[in-house]
Amino acid sequence: MSPLDINLADLITRLDEELRDANDLSRISEARLRAQTLSDLGDQLIDHYVSKAKQNGASWTEIGDAIGVSKQAAQQRHTPSAFEGFTNLNRHGIVLAQEAARTHRHDFIGTEHLLLGLLGEPRGLAYEMLVAKAGSEQRVREAIEEAMAPAGEKALRGHIPFRPESKEAIDQARRASADLGHDWVGTEHTLLGLIRGEGSPAARILRGLGFTSDGLHETVRTEVADRRAARGR
Repeated sequence: MSPLDINLADLITRLDEELRDANDLSRISEARLRAQTLSDLGDQLIDHYVSKAKQNGASWTEIGDAIGVSKQAAQQRHTPSAFEGFTNLNRHGIVLAQEAARTHRHDFIGTEHLLLGLLGEPRGLAYEMLVAKAGSEQRVREAIEEAMAPAGEKALRGHIPFRPESKEAIDQARRASADLGHDWVGTEHTLLGLIRGEGSPAARILRGLGFTSDGLHETVRTEVADRRAARGR
């Protein structure tokens, strides 16, 4: 019995339903992409509990024993990542950005992929703000796709690097969170990080949709404050 509310039969049924007209080779490619996403999410799940164990005083030796690897291997694999402090929704958006790059067969993760990742997480505040400004999810998606580079010729394997402007957007997301006095980095902060990159594809897309850096900053501040007030009632 699976410890998760998911099983192989469900995964197969869902893929078959979504790709009714696809051939077997296309389904193999899509299955590989979904397997990579599941693997990335699994790594994030382990990282989450490793971080909690460290905060509660566990040693790297103990953590390594729990994982089934050496102390050195555990420490090398689970040292704080570039996404330390990111919310689960925001981390999922990063995973979706990687998946978008693979789907388009791009050998990089650009700011346009990060923006597409945010659009793929409808539970995030960034999604709500994007759709509210643009009027529909489809309009945002079309603006992103229009700015995308042509699809590559070969399917990609292994690690896909972030472009420098994407790394800068991630750094700017942390700064945006700090500027607002928040102790987390959510999808809303990544959206702010993206628009702060003056010449990046995502910044151009967002400005084309009517966003400004100052206006978005104020919207995030107001939305977060309103939600906190609502929870306190």
